[in-house]
Amino acid sequence: MKILLVFAHPESRSLNGALRDVAIRELEAQGHEVRVTDLYAQGWKSAVDQADFPVLASDARLMPATASKKSFETDALTEDVKAEIAKLLWADALILQFPLWWFAMPAILKGWVDRVFAYGFAYGVGEHSDKRWGDRYGEGTLMGKRAMLIVTAGGWEEHYAPRGVNGPIDDLLFPINHGILYYPGYDVLPAFVAYSVDRFGEADFEPTAERLRERMRTFATTQPIPYRRQNGGDYLIPSMKLRPDLGDQNMTGFKLHLSVSFQRVVHSDRTEETGVTKLQHSPEGPNEHPQECPSHAAASRGDGAVGH
Repeated sequence: MKILLVFAHPESRSLNGALRDVAIRELEAQGHEVRVTDLYAQGWKSAVDQADFPVLASDARLMPATASKKSFETDALTEDVKAEIAKLLWADALILQFPLWWFAMPAILKGWVDRVFAYGFAYGVGEHSDKRWGDRYGEGTLMGKRAMLIVTAGGWEEHYAPRGVNGPIDDLLFPINHGILYYPGYDVLPAFVAYSVDRFGEADFEPTAERLRERMRTFATTQPIPYRRQNGGDYLIPSMKLRPDLGDQNMTGFKLHLSVSFQRVVHSDRTEETGVTKLQHSPEGPNEHPQECPSHAAASRGDGAVGH
């Protein structure tokens, strides 16, 4: 497979940098071809503004969606954006790697999505009728390709559990997995999440690296998250509400959009629940400073979630 890895961390010597290298080496060992977009190293422009649309007159009112559509249709997007779109079309799969900062991806990665997922490319595709509502949520330009998140979080695994104070990790990642990746057609694999990374020591790195290697070994065969397809008959058109005869009538929220429920599977070295690979955390306290792991370029404070 041809795989694009988009890396969003400002420090190449961080734990994220070390895990990126682990992932690339294992993917290449499996025969995959990997390209990397390193957003910080490239100095990626994250803000959408008038400069993104050279076709617009300098005094024209900026309407981003309209400008994006016109620029995509006329091949007038900026060169950096066109280069990333070309990579996405080249790749059979996409990996987004980032630290969880304030419950979300870093702004530079969100800016990559904002600028690269252009109107006519990632959205605004397909017919709108009484039978279909565009090619999205399981269909679209990127249909048939795979996508996956590699995420680090400073908080404990328990804090992101179904009853954890931070909220379930599946819910936090749903806007990315479902709203950014599944929307244009990707088959989205369960995310790889490493917890308590601000407290990583030398002994914590290798078990985590090996779990990541295993995910990379099975990248081509892992079953994707079973999201419901928008145009597959589960939703009423044009309201796009789930049919009343489907799902638990008392259930609301993100889990409604899974076609089947994931079962909780406990392994000797990890727990998988609702599609997210969960790693064991370091037993150290939540305010412990991260330890340096020189041989593995381990965690910097920048990997922390919500200020940890």
